[in-house]
Amino acid sequence: MAARKSFLLRVDAEVWAQVERLAGEELRSVNGQVEYLLRDALRRRGRLSGTQPLPDGAVPGDDDEAGGR
Repeated sequence: MAARKSFLLRVDAEVWAQVERLAGEELRSVNGQVEYLLRDALRRRGRLSGTQPLPDGAVPGDDDEAGGR
């Protein structure tokens, strides 16, 4: 397992409340939700190894872009 880094994060109260809500809906801890959101943002921008940036509006994992259009 990769080494983990801890750090202090200051965030707007409304943003924090929404992250907590999402974490509850997706059955993750708040820490796990923050890491998920960061990884998703990096993946969308092609910043994780082996990934390409996604076009605006694309959903990760949705490989059928033409999908009957």
